[in-house]
Amino acid sequence: MDAELASKYQALQDTIRSYSRVIVAFSGGIDSSLVAFVAGQVLGENALAVTSGSASLKRTDLELSKKLGDDWGIAHQVIVTDELSKSDYRANPTNRCFYCKTSLYTELAQIASAQNYAFVLNGTNLDDLGDHRPGLIAADDYNVKSPLVEAGFHKADIRALAHELGLENADKPQAACLSSRFPYGTAIDQILLAQVEAAEDVLADVGFSQYRVRHHGEVARLEILPEEFPLAIRHHADIEKRIKDLGYRFIAMDMGGFRSGSLNEGLQPEQIQVVNIHSPH
Repeated sequence: MDAELASKYQALQDTIRSYSRVIVAFSGGIDSSLVAFVAGQVLGENALAVTSGSASLKRTDLELSKKLGDDWGIAHQVIVTDELSKSDYRANPTNRCFYCKTSLYTELAQIASAQNYAFVLNGTNLDDLGDHRPGLIAADDYNVKSPLVEAGFHKADIRALAHELGLENADKPQAACLSSRFPYGTAIDQILLAQVEAAEDVLADVGFSQYRVRHHGEVARLEILPEEFPLAIRHHADIEKRIKDLGYRFIAMDMGGFRSGSLNEGLQPEQIQVVNIHSPH
C-alpha cells in the first residue's frame, strides 16, 4: 500500500472510530462495503450494517450483502423500506432518489434510536459530489455521515484500498438501484422493476462485465461497454429471444455504450440537485 493510500486508510479508520457506535447503510456495492468493513474492524460489535431488501435492489446484491456480512463477522440486518408505497416515488420524478433515501434513513434513524447507535453512515465519496444526487439531500436532512468524503476518498481510492484489504467485491461493477433504469416520469412498480432485473440477468448470463437495461415501454435499450459489442453480436439471437420473452417488443443496443447515469443526460440545469459536502482533507 503506497503512503497516500495508507494515510487515507488511517484517516478513514480514525473518522469511523470517532463516531463510537454506528449503523452503516449497506447495499453490497463497493463504497458502502468499504465503510461497513472498516467499521467492523475498528468498532466491532458497535457497528451494524443494514441493507434494504426492497424491490429496487437486485436480488444478487441482496444475497451478496448477506454473504459479505457473514464473511466479515459484522452484525447485519435486512429490512424492507416502504418507498414503493409512496406515490411520489412511484411517479419517478427527477428527485426520486430523495424519496427513496428518505424512506431508508427514516428506518435507520428509528433503529439507531431504539438500539442506541450514535450515527448512520453511508458510502458517499468525493466523486459523487457535484452530480445530480437528490439522495444526498435526504442524507443531509437526517445528519447521515459520509466518512469516505471526510477521509478524502475518490472512487479509485476505494477500489485500491478494497484490493489491499482483500475484499472480494473490490472489482464489482457499479450497480445503481433498478429504478434508475426508467426515464424520469415513467411510473415504477414492483412488476416493472422485476422485468428490468430479469433482463439484466440475461446480460449477466451472457457474460457482459458492465451493463444496463434501460426501460422505454416496449423497448429495452441495452447499454454495454463498446469493447463488448462483439459479444452482443455473437449472442444477439439468444439475447433478443430471452429479453422478448420477458415482455419487451423491441431490443435496441445503445451505440454510445454503457455510461452511469445516462438518464440524467436530458435534465435541465434547474432540475439538477447538488449537495456540496467538502472534505476537510
